[in-house]
Amino acid sequence: MEWMAETAERRSDPQALWPEVRSVILLGLNYGPAEDPLAGLALKDRASISVYARNRDYHDVIKGKLKEAAGFLAAKASSDVKVFVDTAPVMEKPLAAAAGLGWQGKHTVVVSREFGNWLFLGAIFTTAELLEDEPERDHCGSCRRCLDVCPTNAFPAPYQLDARRCISYLTIEHKGHIPADLREGIGNRVFGCDDCLAVCPWNKFAQAGREARLVQRDDLAALPLAELARLDDPTFRTRFAGTPIKRTGRDRFIRNVLIAIGNSGDASLAPEAVRLLDDASPLVRAMAVWAIARLLPAEEVSAHREARRDIETDEDVRREWRRALSGIPDEAAA
Repeated sequence: MEWMAETAERRSDPQALWPEVRSVILLGLNYGPAEDPLAGLALKDRASISVYARNRDYHDVIKGKLKEAAGFLAAKASSDVKVFVDTAPVMEKPLAAAAGLGWQGKHTVVVSREFGNWLFLGAIFTTAELLEDEPERDHCGSCRRCLDVCPTNAFPAPYQLDARRCISYLTIEHKGHIPADLREGIGNRVFGCDDCLAVCPWNKFAQAGREARLVQRDDLAALPLAELARLDDPTFRTRFAGTPIKRTGRDRFIRNVLIAIGNSGDASLAPEAVRLLDDASPLVRAMAVWAIARLLPAEEVSAHREARRDIETDEDVRREWRRALSGIPDEAAA
């Protein structure tokens, strides 16, 4: 979030990023899912991972395609080119709307009449003078599906997103503890969220993506939470090598897994959370406390706290213990 604030001026004007640029070409790559992306939300003992992260990191895939297209343009127009895909302060969505690829929907994501809202965006900056395309007009009308479906109420108004409440931001970018009042809404989403995208009516025109490197891997579908909770750092890196998931790091990912375990209502998953009460990461330990407080009887929660009362030094974890024990009668919490 600090990066967004620091680069606001450069994002507002492509020439602030590269003074020689004369035209910007926006391209979209369809990554539409072949099946309902929300189906996994009902599987409480399984992890839900955003569609875009279920295969190769799209940055690697798109950058190669952009470089190929840019090389062709540079040769034909005798111009200089630069390519960007989430690698620089570029406002891809407004530029895509201005270029006619689609419009920014009420959920702030670009919507295409041909592909729905399942589009990865990439930009080619060039010194060539090119004719402008006509912008696409807004076709959202009175629809509010994307706003109303959000589990954490991250849209204060149409076309406005409060990233501090967005599950995608919280589970991927946010480095610290996820606010307690938002954890229940996360459900079993351990990496990203597709709710506002999945309910867009324009997806009825969408087709499944055809880029083989972005098609969902079978081993990334509906992963058992118990299995994920056992990942240490080396196995996490190996398990998610080459995918966007790897960049969150093991500790943040396990934080998310523990929130999903706490939301599962499945007491058989409690032992996984109990084991992580002694994890090396305070981020993990704190969410392990939250998870067992939701799955175990009060007296068991209190017993686990007593066993660690003199060895837990992290204040955030201690605060989580106090919150977990706040509803337990004095004789049980003593």
